[in-house]
Amino acid sequence: MEEEKKENLEKNSEMGFLDHLEEMRWRIMKCLITIVLFAIGSFIYSDFFIEMLLLPAKTLMGDMTIQVLKVQGLLFLKFKVAFVMGLALSIPVIAYQFWAFVAPGLFPNERKWGPALVISVTFFFLVGISFAYFIIIPFALKFLIAIGTENIQKNISIEYYTKFVIQLIMASGIVFQMPILSFMLTKMGLVSHTFLRKYWRFAVLISMILAAFITPPDPISMIMMGIPLLFLYEISIYVSKVAASKPEEDGKNNKVGKEKK
Repeated sequence: MEEEKKENLEKNSEMGFLDHLEEMRWRIMKCLITIVLFAIGSFIYSDFFIEMLLLPAKTLMGDMTIQVLKVQGLLFLKFKVAFVMGLALSIPVIAYQFWAFVAPGLFPNERKWGPALVISVTFFFLVGISFAYFIIIPFALKFLIAIGTENIQKNISIEYYTKFVIQLIMASGIVFQMPILSFMLTKMGLVSHTFLRKYWRFAVLISMILAAFITPPDPISMIMMGIPLLFLYEISIYVSKVAASKPEEDGKNNKVGKEKK
């Protein structure tokens, strides 16, 4: 283990502060280029993506009407949807570029879980947006549109509607990264499963505050996002415990190898 530490220190010492900044700049540039390319491709199919965003509202079309209130409204909407789709489709690339930037400072055995990390980030992001699209959004729309009287017409601007849907989808995708964040912070030695378990009450409070910030300003969306946050926190505790147990096992294996020699 000490030889590995020396090798990593030598490699890191070869790169100065400006070299690290240069590498970070190129990593960010690659992420931005990927987002732009995916956004251009998404703009071509933006009508399909807009239809997908409108799908949860189709069951409520008798109770509400979605309208375009500006002449250039649909054009701006296509640009916004294309950018969001470009960002969402670039998640695996962004995760890989982040991993490639921090990997040189890690031990060889720690670099092995890089591909799994990229796959996990993509998987949890897909699970998060699916949860929002199929569960949170339909439930929130039905509840919020049902409020009011028959004399009030529910004419919703397509800009506000898509903002509501996109905000929930992206927020859910980001929130579902909590187990990955727990794994990384545990590997870095910043948190432990005992620490997370001890301060679970604070986690409940922070989860509700976070849900209020990342969701549209209504209590239903906040509560619907707060519930999976608490569930993900419990998963994060288990993930942290698993991440913390691996170094101990590696240490035991190293001891056994030395005794055999």
